[in-house]
Amino acid sequence: MGDTGGVRPDPRQEPSPMPRLAVFALIVCALAVAAAVISFVEGSWLGIVWVLMAGISSNMAWFYIRKAKADRAQAAEAANGAGAARTA
Repeated sequence: MGDTGGVRPDPRQEPSPMPRLAVFALIVCALAVAAAVISFVEGSWLGIVWVLMAGISSNMAWFYIRKAKADRAQAAEAANGAGAARTA
């Protein structure tokens, strides 16, 4: 299931705007911030755990965004290099 038969996607196709894991990490970050605010408003020190979770999830989102950019740049470089090799 999901096998494309070794066919690579067209490099000219527009990439997705953001990787799915980065979107999930941003959602978790936003929910953790909201939970931290609610915990602190209610006077609970449990909000510290939520702040830490927000920090970790924001770092994960940043990592996945940067990783996707690097992967796209590497794929574009490989495609440009292969095209230059064919024309030479």
